[in-house]
Amino acid sequence: MFEGRRVLVVVPARGGSKGVKLKNLREVGGVPLVALAGHVARALPWVDRAVVSTDHEGIARVAEEAGLACPFMRPVDISGAIISDWQVLIHALTEMETLDAVTYDVVIMLQPTSPGRTPEHVTATMEHLVKGGFDAVWTLSETDSKAHPLKQLNVSPEGGLSYYDPAGAKIIARQQLTPVYHRNGIAYAITRDCLVDQKSIMGAKPGAVVVEGNLPNIDTELDLDWANFLIARGKA
Repeated sequence: MFEGRRVLVVVPARGGSKGVKLKNLREVGGVPLVALAGHVARALPWVDRAVVSTDHEGIARVAEEAGLACPFMRPVDISGAIISDWQVLIHALTEMETLDAVTYDVVIMLQPTSPGRTPEHVTATMEHLVKGGFDAVWTLSETDSKAHPLKQLNVSPEGGLSYYDPAGAKIIARQQLTPVYHRNGIAYAITRDCLVDQKSIMGAKPGAVVVEGNLPNIDTELDLDWANFLIARGKA
């Protein structure tokens, strides 16, 4: 428990992946991605239960070897490419509350595709949720200024050009830009009320923990190469 709150960790790891086949079993630093998430969950003494949500027997086996439980298999109808995080988490929460005969107060999602995660990142996320009284807390990374929304452009079917946001016409130097952030998948801490009653992973009162450093997020083969490069250089 964390300050009297019962905590369920869910690692979502479906078998299907179009960009990288069986992505959650690919290795970074010689360890499968789903196992890396399991190792972090196992290092958190305040977690009451840590499970993998998967539809793939091979992923389930590797996850269990890494310390994650697999008391259920994810149904086909929530294992496709266009399935929301909320659908996966509410299913896992419902299953585990039935199986364990308890009520979980907080669900933490650890996405395997973020191998730069540490136990300290997850603990900081949980602490912020509790101390701030938030419905949910997500970890974020600052977006490189080159990808800032005010520097993005639209191209019409005819090849015409326009600003994604008309305010971008006023930007002449990056110093004019207010920092923006993106989800890095390191950790999401979400209250039960947020998931069950608000039917959301953000809720009415969300909070953020900004994480510094090189944090690869695995979507492509190049991302895997980059993550392993960082590991080899001791920079991740």
